[in-house]
Amino acid sequence: MSNPDELLVAISAAVESERSNQMSLTVIVGGAVITGRLAPEAVWRERVAEVLKDSDHLGPFSDVFARVPRDRPGHGEPPTHLHFHLARIVQGSLGIPETGGMYRVAIKDVSAWTVGDLIHFDG
Repeated sequence: MSNPDELLVAISAAVESERSNQMSLTVIVGGAVITGRLAPEAVWRERVAEVLKDSDHLGPFSDVFARVPRDRPGHGEPPTHLHFHLARIVQGSLGIPETGGMYRVAIKDVSAWTVGDLIHFDG
């Protein structure tokens, strides 16, 4: 979306202000379906930093996520990204990764969305 959906921006702002990770959302970005729970950016960054820190090869990158960005929007400015955790890219009847991953999605790139997390059952 060239103009981010006001409702989606409001949902993201509510997640940021409440510091909650209970809002489930499914979005379509570039033809990919991503489904999972939203997290406040600070919580998302912290969790990504923790995962990277435990990696022998990626440990040095943990500091990039741990520090607060200089160009971070101020308290009154609308969020520009959604921060998913426990999220999956839906491919057919599979959710990749199975255990859920951490995704950052630009709100302006979301072409469609719905509240809720897609659940697939093998039948």
